[in-house]
Amino acid sequence: MLEPSHNDELPTIPGKRYFTIGEVADLCAVKAHVLRYWEQEFPQLSPVKRRGNRRYYQRADVITIRQIRSLLYDQGYTIGGAKQKLSSSEAKDDTSQYKQLIRQMITELEEVLDVLNAPVR
Repeated sequence: MLEPSHNDELPTIPGKRYFTIGEVADLCAVKAHVLRYWEQEFPQLSPVKRRGNRRYYQRADVITIRQIRSLLYDQGYTIGGAKQKLSSSEAKDDTSQYKQLIRQMITELEEVLDVLNAPVR
């Protein structure tokens, strides 16, 4: 999973249900062609495909992509090693993914609370 020290490098995931490949590329700091390649290599990535074969990623996909990015770019794993790591620790990572989602939701809710508590002009 993404280390806490690396969370500042990547933008916060917006509260949307679906993301285009361009949005995911920006959110995860990788190129679109890299995402398409990773879809072939990692069975955990399965974006919804709609008309015109357009890809729509969900929040869980974005988190998985960030995890793959961290394994490959930050921790130095090969594609094969990253596949093994994801497969062997999928159940354990579900918990940490949920923890990351909860932390992010808390941050977003605190931002909303700040907006609501701001003085009216």
